[in-house]
Amino acid sequence: MEIPKRARTMFGAMTGLAVIALFLTACESAESADTANSADANVSVESVESAETLDKLIYAAVPAEASSRLNESYGTQLAILEDELGVEIEFFQASDYAGVIEAMIAGRVDIAQFGPFSYVIAKANGADIRPVAAMVDGPEEAAGYLSYGITQGDNDAVNSIADFAGKRTCFVDPSSTSGYLYPSAGLLSVDIDPETGVDATFAGGHDASGIAVANGDCEVGFAFDEMVTDRLIRNGDIQEGDLKVVWESPVIPASPVAIQNRLPQAMQEQLAEIYENKMNQDWAVANGYCEVAEDCFFSDEDNWGYVLADNDFYDGVREVCELTGAAACEG
Repeated sequence: MEIPKRARTMFGAMTGLAVIALFLTACESAESADTANSADANVSVESVESAETLDKLIYAAVPAEASSRLNESYGTQLAILEDELGVEIEFFQASDYAGVIEAMIAGRVDIAQFGPFSYVIAKANGADIRPVAAMVDGPEEAAGYLSYGITQGDNDAVNSIADFAGKRTCFVDPSSTSGYLYPSAGLLSVDIDPETGVDATFAGGHDASGIAVANGDCEVGFAFDEMVTDRLIRNGDIQEGDLKVVWESPVIPASPVAIQNRLPQAMQEQLAEIYENKMNQDWAVANGYCEVAEDCFFSDEDNWGYVLADNDFYDGVREVCELTGAAACEG
């Protein structure tokens, strides 16, 4: 599979008007969340005085791929949280990014696995939350990943993101970092408006985007790196060589787990300790949660575990806000 050199800059040729349109589109998606999904997470939003008053926490996740049983991908993580915190963890199955964002803003969810841009949108639109940890692929790996621009492996007409102009393009979701925000920035850097310069469609998941491109339903598209180079092939959805990578984003800060600031301070500190020291394959295997590392399930992104992260870690994603100066971006 062809992998080009990493893009040197994300926003080089952005125009202010195009960037404003980009962010407002994402914010509108957050505000129009599926209220039926949000209502499924039935938890009080009143301030909690002490850990002893809690007997259940609601955990939600932004879906990386289509799944009717997303909670199974988080099984090991949820089991560790229940055992270490001593409370029931109820999983909130949202159908899209906006459902998780809206539920967190409304206080119906206590803990959420976000994409970086989803977290920034939620924070900017009133969610009283903070990141506690970020995904990593290994104990020595950096907390970051890439977005890939892709086309069919034998498509000689597309060899760079500049060739996406006018083509049917699969994005993932309006609130996806690697499936919309960074790809939109990449398109803008070569003077392609992501709304009018391509024939855009939203696939709903990174897997769906990659499969649609491989099948020819979309001429080009975007998905996060590991989905393209490993998971779709390993799952038998595509064959080696079905996709060609023609563009890479700059490194994106890794997806965060965020918690409500209304949780008891002692519980917040305990959560930080859990994610820093126990929420990884090595600890889970050593403590009987999985027999081998491959049997540990922390998310649907097949990550090794987590490292601590804070709000400032996502300032790179907020660069789009700094360029527009839009009041809605202030978090």
